[in-house]
Amino acid sequence: MTEVDVPQTRPPEPLSIHIVKASNLKLTKIDNGQRPSSGTSKGTKGDNVQITVKVEFGEKVLGESPKVDCVPDTPAEIDYTATLNCSFEDPLVLDEISYKPVVLTVTEVLPKEKKQKEEKTAQLGQCTVDLLPLVKGATKHHYNLVINPLPGSPLETIPPEGPKPEMEVVISVQESLLEGTQIDQGNLMTLTIESLYSTPESWTMTGSQYAYAAALPIPMSADKETPVVFANGALKPSIDKEPPNRQKKWAVPGSAQGNSIYIPESFLPPDNIDDEDGEFKSKDDREHRHTAETEKLRVSWNTERRCYLDSLATKSFQDKIAKCRYWPVEVMRLPQPAAAKGKKSQNANTVDDEGSISYHGVAFVNLAPLLYPGVKRIRGAYKVHAYTDHAMHEKTKRKTGFGEEAGKIAFNILNRNSASPFPKKAGKEGGEKKEKEVKKGRSMSIAQHQQANPTPGGPGGQAPTEASQTIKSDTGSEMEGQPPVNVEGQQYVDAKAYVMLEISLTRPLIPKRPPEELARRVAEYIPPRPLFPKRTDGAQRAVEDFHNQVGSVANLILDEFRDQFGDLLKVDDEPQTVEAMESRRQKLIYELNSSGKYFAFKEQLKYAVVKIVREKYLKTSAFEDRQELQTFLSELYVYLIDQMHVALGKFLALEDQAPIPKPLTDSAQLKHFAREAEVNGNYELATKYYQERIARNRNDPSHWFDYGTFCLYINDITKAEECFKECIAIDQKHLQGLLLYGVVCTLSERNEAAETFFEAATCVDPKSILAWTMLGLFYDAVNNEIGAEMAYLEANKLNQAAAVAEAKALRDDDVTKERLARGEHESEDKEVDHDQGGLAPPSVPDIKQPSPPSSDKPPTSARSGKGSVSDTRRMSASKRSGSKIKTESSTSRPGSHYKMGSQRGTPQPAEETEEPPIREPTPVPRCSIYMQTIEWLIEVKAVPFTERALAHELLSPMGGPTSGYHINYARLKLQKKEYKEAENSLDEALQFDYQNPDAWALMGHVKYMTNDVEASRDCYERTISFTSDAAEMHSIYLRLASIYLQEEKFSNAKNTFLMACKRSPSCVSWLGVGIACYRLGELAESEDALSEANILNNTDPEVWGYLSLVCLKTGRQLEAEQAYKYALKLNLSDYDLLTEIQHVQQDVGFGNPEF
Repeated sequence: MTEVDVPQTRPPEPLSIHIVKASNLKLTKIDNGQRPSSGTSKGTKGDNVQITVKVEFGEKVLGESPKVDCVPDTPAEIDYTATLNCSFEDPLVLDEISYKPVVLTVTEVLPKEKKQKEEKTAQLGQCTVDLLPLVKGATKHHYNLVINPLPGSPLETIPPEGPKPEMEVVISVQESLLEGTQIDQGNLMTLTIESLYSTPESWTMTGSQYAYAAALPIPMSADKETPVVFANGALKPSIDKEPPNRQKKWAVPGSAQGNSIYIPESFLPPDNIDDEDGEFKSKDDREHRHTAETEKLRVSWNTERRCYLDSLATKSFQDKIAKCRYWPVEVMRLPQPAAAKGKKSQNANTVDDEGSISYHGVAFVNLAPLLYPGVKRIRGAYKVHAYTDHAMHEKTKRKTGFGEEAGKIAFNILNRNSASPFPKKAGKEGGEKKEKEVKKGRSMSIAQHQQANPTPGGPGGQAPTEASQTIKSDTGSEMEGQPPVNVEGQQYVDAKAYVMLEISLTRPLIPKRPPEELARRVAEYIPPRPLFPKRTDGAQRAVEDFHNQVGSVANLILDEFRDQFGDLLKVDDEPQTVEAMESRRQKLIYELNSSGKYFAFKEQLKYAVVKIVREKYLKTSAFEDRQELQTFLSELYVYLIDQMHVALGKFLALEDQAPIPKPLTDSAQLKHFAREAEVNGNYELATKYYQERIARNRNDPSHWFDYGTFCLYINDITKAEECFKECIAIDQKHLQGLLLYGVVCTLSERNEAAETFFEAATCVDPKSILAWTMLGLFYDAVNNEIGAEMAYLEANKLNQAAAVAEAKALRDDDVTKERLARGEHESEDKEVDHDQGGLAPPSVPDIKQPSPPSSDKPPTSARSGKGSVSDTRRMSASKRSGSKIKTESSTSRPGSHYKMGSQRGTPQPAEETEEPPIREPTPVPRCSIYMQTIEWLIEVKAVPFTERALAHELLSPMGGPTSGYHINYARLKLQKKEYKEAENSLDEALQFDYQNPDAWALMGHVKYMTNDVEASRDCYERTISFTSDAAEMHSIYLRLASIYLQEEKFSNAKNTFLMACKRSPSCVSWLGVGIACYRLGELAESEDALSEANILNNTDPEVWGYLSLVCLKTGRQLEAEQAYKYALKLNLSDYDLLTEIQHVQQDVGFGNPEF
């Protein structure tokens, strides 16, 4: 038989708490051995006293240091080490170390009297040691802890400005408590319950007082959850304000008292409401929160509880959030535990009430943000609901909560009977009795309600029992038609109670890829193109460099020759003799040698010759044989002379070449021509224009991007992908290129690559609403609901921030205009006063009250437009006038209106005359994030994503079936050539806004594409008659003018084509002008227009055809024949035009070379 391998458990690790020394302990020795209860002493100051330090962990006493003499102004060297064995057999041991402190109690040993047998002691102070660094993987940590005085301790007499007593402590382990995998895969969760606000109205500070607890389940292993209970909640009045920086308390402080119950250096951060993740964030909710936090009672915990989660628990926690995003946090009220256990009769009621809970509520915390990439912390206000098993199951898919178990744990914590997560067993009978009592207490609120309203027809004594069964068995009650009722819990809902809590992790559940990694992944998919081509050194390259240098030197010599003999050669017309030529040659050589230019030319050629020697002849070392050197030089000389002649023949010519003319059209015009051909359905011509843009500048990413969007429109996905690849290769941070390459990858079902590019876009521009919305649409496509929620939330935040910034800019402009206007009015008033001279009435001094800066005012609505601005102006004007009247009326009694400040002595307005500031409305974005994305998606022809964004816009609170939605839906249907659906959508849009030029323009396009000429003409005419233009006017002018040509309204056609030429001239618009003028008989104007069209595009056969007609009409035979040949060469396909040209040729008798 083979032995079974038993997994070895790690032996216990000793955890050392080394107390080094205590300083600033200024004590007083007691003369009589009795410390007064007030903490003062009658002894002599400066004598030595003895102290000891007791070390405790939970309820365990780890040890006590020997007596140490404490001398004033000298640190007491304690040098004591206590050990805590950390056993790894229990999986919860690391969790216990993470949230329990080590309590150090400093005790003074009082001197013995003569007849005294035992020494008396007095506790001075305490401090707590946090073992969290060891749970995080550290092996040693150093602390300097403040010793907090205990009640009655002489340390309380130390003045606040004096040095505080401190203790130096070092915690350490031999080996890290966590192994490598535990550090990488485990996690440390920190739960912080702050306060319960807007408590039920029935809770008061008078009468019987209660304890308050909160509980929530935490997975401590793969298949087991443990309730974490916060049992130290206290009801506080509104007068007891919370300090700005509240310090967190220990969840299980052990024996700590006083200020030692607070965690050192751990405070509650004051977050902005806009940055919270919970509920109660709207305008009305903020007013309710302000009232609840300043005027009503609250239950305060301010307690932090750490929970160590191993890899399996972390995975279980993540899976449960993904399955059901809501996590229950139960709140309850408990009776106060007995102060002392005396007689049985006194504790009879206490035992009956022990474990009973009332006012059982539950808050459902949305933990989905913890599954956002990179998110480690959520904090917010969460609404408290009445607890029922039905609500718990509906929200969290849990059958029941932890109310009963939490009540037991809370009582054990309050009674200090047990500090472990589970209560101690008190015997079988006691356990059964307590369980029955808990079942009673769990539905105590129901029982009281049933007693107040007994059930008709049933015995009165059994009504509470029936109610108890009702709340216990939720499923059965639903089947019987009796939904569970929680009367006391309903008071939370009526009061709009909410609990503030925070959950944080040391590392995110879903790690976020850093921008560097995303950039690297993008570069792996699409390597960046180098800015300049790589230089390859080789024999061919060396010869080319020599040719270039020879050509450069030859040009310099020619320039020198022209400077010396150019004028002489122009004047002398006689034939050149050999002697004259030789004389000029010698003078030129002399000039080059004497001026040093010959040496400069030689140096210029030297480097090129060296490269030829090294690269072509592979000679890199010195020659040892002189004969071999001479042979090589001869060979090299012959080769260089031959290459010199080749270079001179290549670079020198008898006549100067004509410079290449610059193109008449730029990149923007070519893009306009391509879009025009695209609208007209001439995709071949559009492709030509896009490719011409790329040929002119291949390093411009926008050229590749525009061509890629066109290929996407004609459904050539492969070519579109290549274009976007080139775009990103040129510019790795091209935002729109990254987005559209992600779209192409999504269409090809390469979701991993698509996610990389969408995430890279959000890193390239983290403040781009478009990038975050596109990431959300992608997550929608792959059914990642939590990722989509995260992306949309970020986009909405950016949209709101943009609205606030826009409103602030408008408000600043208004303030500037008002100041300018006020300055003009003041200058006019001064001029009037000056003109009145000595007859002017005495002016009342205008005392202006200080006004807050404009940046502190709430922002105005950006959606309200001009009306809201004018209202704001009138409001501000009325406020200024009102304040001015008050000031002027109070000038006779300044003391009644102003009071002196308490600190600086500045006059301040009295409280009874102050008016509350008028709150300006919160800015509203002009449109939703989906509408902004829809407009861009339609522009780039990404049809699948456009449909998804339109669906979101329809369901968006800011969107819905608006005019803009129907117009964009119609644009999408036009791209898909679904004209009937587009027409129906435009009908809906016109019902919202009958004077929308875009709607009428699109309706005209629909009618034009369906050959309803008359209806399309009416729509186009209506569009151009509006005061505001449509988004795309060029296509409207062209199509309306073409309709006029068909209807033979040549004058209207000419004017409409001219409007298109004035707005954005193109070959098509000028061709239309030329055709209209030709039909009107205006041949000169027609020829000019056709010439303009020919300049913009000399490959249009229709332009050449009409030019041939004009030349035939004007009797120019040669030009007519040339234009006709070009029209045929370019494949003129218009049969009617070709027939007309041939008829005119027959009439005039020329124009066709075949005649």
